[in-house]
Amino acid sequence: MATSRGTLSERTAWVRRLKTPLREFLNTETSGAAVLVAAAVAALVWANVDAASYEELWHTELAITAGDEGIGLSLREWVNSGLMTFFFWVLGLEARREFDLGELRDRRRLVLPMLAAIGGMGAAVAIYLAFNAGGPAAHGWGVAMSTDTALALGFLALMGRHVPDRLRAFLLTVVVVDDLLALVVIATAYTEELRMVALLWAIAFYAAMLAARAAGVRAGVVYFLLGLGAWVALLESGVDPVVLGLLMGLLVWANPVSQAALTGAGERFRRFREQPTPELERSVREGIRRAIPPNERLLALWHPWTSYVIVPLFAFANAGIAIDADLLERAVGSTVTMGIFLGYVLGKPLGIFGAAALVARLSGRRLRPPVGWAAVLVAGTIAGVGFTVSLLVAALAFDGPELQEAKAGILAAALGAAAVTWLVLRVTAMLPAQRRIAALLGGVEPLVDLAYEVDPERDHIRGAVEAPVTVVEYGDFECPYCGRAEPAVRDLLRDHTDVRYVWRHLPLSDVHANAELAAGASEAAAAQGAFWPMHDLLLTHQDALEFADLVAYAEQLGLDADRFAEDLTIGLGARRIGEDVEGADLSGVSGTPTFFVNGRRHYGAYDLDSLTEAARAAGARAML
Repeated sequence: MATSRGTLSERTAWVRRLKTPLREFLNTETSGAAVLVAAAVAALVWANVDAASYEELWHTELAITAGDEGIGLSLREWVNSGLMTFFFWVLGLEARREFDLGELRDRRRLVLPMLAAIGGMGAAVAIYLAFNAGGPAAHGWGVAMSTDTALALGFLALMGRHVPDRLRAFLLTVVVVDDLLALVVIATAYTEELRMVALLWAIAFYAAMLAARAAGVRAGVVYFLLGLGAWVALLESGVDPVVLGLLMGLLVWANPVSQAALTGAGERFRRFREQPTPELERSVREGIRRAIPPNERLLALWHPWTSYVIVPLFAFANAGIAIDADLLERAVGSTVTMGIFLGYVLGKPLGIFGAAALVARLSGRRLRPPVGWAAVLVAGTIAGVGFTVSLLVAALAFDGPELQEAKAGILAAALGAAAVTWLVLRVTAMLPAQRRIAALLGGVEPLVDLAYEVDPERDHIRGAVEAPVTVVEYGDFECPYCGRAEPAVRDLLRDHTDVRYVWRHLPLSDVHANAELAAGASEAAAAQGAFWPMHDLLLTHQDALEFADLVAYAEQLGLDADRFAEDLTIGLGARRIGEDVEGADLSGVSGTPTFFVNGRRHYGAYDLDSLTEAARAAGARAML
């Protein structure tokens, strides 16, 4: 079947394109890592060609004044404390989405990654202090804490197909906790002078944002002005204002788009088609905007900016160090460099793996990581890639030669952690298939997205009834994308005897006039034992689904046409169709086609390759 992935990833235009709480975030972070590396390399090149001009640029003073009042910071400080607030805001948005829609909606699943993150940070800091305790560099312990999400995910992407998405999800959960704790450290341990009046003003501004959210205020300008006031107040208080970004991101709720919201948007659009006035055009835009949850809308808008512009600009402003014989000689003997390097390369994996193993043991294995133990070790080793927050803390903790030594340790640790991760993955790849799957995926069942389990006594099933892999499709017989997906499903069932396929109805009557009638026709045919033959005919003739067409199909299949017409007229299958629609709503489905594989939503393309890959992964998990 020679169809591209892109042509089989669409859904009917009425659908919300619900992304996994991780997939889009991971993709942007991974590709943004390349831009980040390029910016860091450019900074290193510039600093080694002309260090004086590099430092002169970033020490340029830039002030914003209003009358006698104003804020004056160096260009580097505007990047570090200003633009990076947006980076942490996006991190907060993703954390909130993970809490509301992702793996962490089951709060028990937060315990282990949270303790693993604390273990990794604690071990890294302990190793750093083992080199520097009692010395003048001891206050730099915060440098050896935080993982760079973009670089860590980027390095994993370069390491090939043996890195499952569930590992990336576990890593992201760990680093969200990691970054949150790092921000707490920045706000406390690296605040030299705390001015309480300004801090109270910042708290007041944030409280006003909480009140606005509770009142249902959605106007972005309100939160922007309150956030700007809180940022200025935090800056004046002595607390690094980047912490505000995370706190604001956590305010923005994430929830599935409801069919009611989509219906409302559709109603506004129909009124506009009947009378295309400027007022109704604004109404349509407002209806569509309100249909998309603020969290998803803001992530789509800002995440590319932080990944491709803000974080690379931060790297360009901070990664430049002049690497010469003198620096290398000092770094080799520097307790700062060695503490950071070994803290990341040894401390992170030992702390994360050890904490996860200890929690699993003490809980009697009730709390286990959502991946195998080899994957936990990989998460620990790649967590040793510290860059963004590490450079931020280094700039707060050090200056002069010590800052250069700290940057050298951060860069060396990133390379060393990536090399160790590659080695662990290579060793894991050499294991026999069954042991490799267990080592990477583990035995913890993923959360189930499908609200109603498949019932062989009720559901329409194609394939072996007892097959270990179940593919459920919520479909609409008039949806063109469902028609395009049907050959891929057929090929999947032909090639894999361990897969069964279930069709459930989601007729989108607002956009497909004959969808509900066609669904009823399939149920009327089912009453005569011909659901699947009718199913195939309906998807083959999506442009001819009027009542007379449906009766003609019944005759073509050799059914009792009079009984079929009567059953269709009285709505024999209406209750069953309504139950399917209710199940779709509870499962967060609002468009077609939407697939579930062993209860987990299938995201992205639904061509043969994508469905086969999802089915194989589900089958491998079922064998554990």
